[in-house]
Parts: sequence; structure tokens; C-alpha cells
Amino acid sequence: MNRRTLIITMALGLMCAHASSYAADPEVVKIGFAGPLTGPVARVGKDLQYGAQLALDEENAKHPTIGGKPVKFELDVQDDQADPRTAIQVAQKLVDDGVVGVIGHYNSGCSIPASAVYHKANVAMITPGSTNPALTQQGFANVFRTMGNDGIGGVIAGRFAVEQLKAKRIGIIDDRTAFGQGLADAFEKGAKEANGNIVDREFTNDKAVDFRAILTTLKQKNVDMIFFGGLDEQGAMLIKQMRSLGMQAHLFGAGALKSNAFLQIAGPAGEGAQDLEPGPALDKLPSAQAFAKRYKARFNQDVELYAPFAYDAALAMIKAIKDADSLDRAKIVASFPKVTVTGVTGNIAFDPHGDLIKPPYTLFEVQQGQWKSLRTVGGNG
Repeated sequence: MNRRTLIITMALGLMCAHASSYAADPEVVKIGFAGPLTGPVARVGKDLQYGAQLALDEENAKHPTIGGKPVKFELDVQDDQADPRTAIQVAQKLVDDGVVGVIGHYNSGCSIPASAVYHKANVAMITPGSTNPALTQQGFANVFRTMGNDGIGGVIAGRFAVEQLKAKRIGIIDDRTAFGQGLADAFEKGAKEANGNIVDREFTNDKAVDFRAILTTLKQKNVDMIFFGGLDEQGAMLIKQMRSLGMQAHLFGAGALKSNAFLQIAGPAGEGAQDLEPGPALDKLPSAQAFAKRYKARFNQDVELYAPFAYDAALAMIKAIKDADSLDRAKIVASFPKVTVTGVTGNIAFDPHGDLIKPPYTLFEVQQGQWKSLRTVGGNG
């Protein structure tokens, strides 16, 4: 073999090697993420995004294949600004981007209208935070969630307030959002089923910062418990203003107060506040503790609130794709109802509506400036 022939042979060999490497390059599979990444609850949105991203990172490290071909999962991240109109636009963008499924949204007021866009495009969506029962009561086969809905949790909270916390005179405040009002309605239903005494119900909005007029009215009616249907930052401001007015009433929430932001804003005034959260007692669950370490190592921050639920939503999405062994949207939607996966928050499996089967709820209380779990009700245990 002469020198020229040798060079040509080597060049052909390198070309073949490059061709083989290109053939082995994994196909990028886009999974959408939608949540509030700007605005007052941006920290929760980022927490959810990071939870989903961690699940994708860990799956990609296993070199997954679909249909016998290597794939790499990529998170297509979109900011819905916690605004329903923006959520619809974001949903359409994700559909147009070619995502095979969506993790999101956080706010029920965003998930409900966005779900119609995904339904029309036959794209599976799984929310790690929207708890309004209306979301899964639309008859859409593509909608799922990884935590219990307010139709269950709110009723449990209402009964719990009367039967376990022994509230005698209950006042209710809600923020008139799809989440807050729906939760308050369910709480009122549960409390009345337990023969509780609802002495007043007041309304605010999700932008309010001054609750003193409402609180003065409730103080005059001698309430011993205030249930707040709304998000954590407002709940923290609410309890601070309660204390400034000399109110000794107990603040109780369901599924929104428990966060680092509540602790930081409420300060000492938050001591004794309670919240019945969807999910198990994550502060005592080994799987959640291990997750928190991996999360901090990856993102250099602590879990804020619902990252474990977003992680489990991503696990369920990946399992549906792998079970379908296809990137076809319709086949992924069809495989979702049969998904069973053990996640950070427990066993993930769905009823015919797309709701979590036997969802647990845990009562948390602020003790010495930290949220501590007291007891868990429901669940598979």
C-alpha cells in the first residue's frame, strides 16, 4: 500500500467514524414546562422547574432509548407569569415547539384554560401544583396531577378544623382565584359536614396587601380560627396584621402556606400557624431527604415548596413515554392512565379522571420558626 492509498484509507476511516458518531447521537425529545418564572410566585415556579429538570438530568444519565433509538430529554421552559391569558399563549407555543408532553402549570387558574389547548393538540399534561377539582372534571383524557385535589383536601381540612383542632367560631377569607375560592368552598363544605360554625366569610384578591378591614370585621365576630384560601406570601402578611390587631385567632391553611417565604415574611407572628398540605410528611421521608440533597447539589439552593411533586410529574411523564415506546403524542396520552411509578412523594398512579389515587395530606405547624409535620391522613399507608 503506497502512502497516497494509506492517506485515502485513513480519511475514509475517519469519515466512517464520524458518520457512526452522528448516527449514535441521541434524538432530542422536548418535554414542556410551564409555570410562573416572573412575578410574586416566581420562586415557586423556579422550584418546580428545577424539580422537573433534575428528573430529566437523572434519566438522561441512564442513556434512555425510545423505539430502539437513543434519546435525550430536554425541558422546554416557558413563563406563564401566573396569568391565565399568558398561560394560553404559552401552551400554544409549547404545542408549536413540538413537545411530547407538558409538566405544568402551577396555578389552577392557568392550568384550566391551558389544558384545553393541550387537549386539542393531544398533548399530555401533568400538573405538580394545580389542585382545583375542575381541572380533571372537564373530561379530558390528557390531564393528570401528582397531588390531591382541593375537593378532597379542602373537605378534609374543614373536618379536621372542627373535629381535631376544635375550632368553635370559624372565619373564612379567600383570594377569589380559581385555587383560593375553590379551596375555601371545599373547606366550608367539610366544616359544615362536621357541624362546624362558620360565622363569616370574607373576600380579597390575590394582589392585596392590606387585610385590616376584613380582619377587624372578623375580630368583632370573635372568631377563634381564620381559614385562608390563598398563597403563602399573602398568608404571611395576613397573620402579621392579625397579631398587630391583637387577634388571637388561629390561622389555618390548606396547600399553600407552607413555604420558606411564609416563615421569612411572617417572622415570630407565624408561630403556631398550621397548614394541611397535599402529600406525605416530606420532612420525615427518607426519599425526600435524599432528593433534597441531590437538588441542592445540582442547583445550590434548598427545596422551596413543590419541587418533589414536579420531579414525580417528570418521572410519570418519562414512564408514559417509555411505556408507549413512541414519541407519538396520542400514544403517550394513551399510556398515561396505566402509569405506576414510585416517586419522592410516594406511589404515583391515576384514577379514571387523572387524579392521584389515595392522595395523602399532612398537617404542618410552625414551631420555633420552622414548619414541622404533625400527622398524615389518607394515602396508601
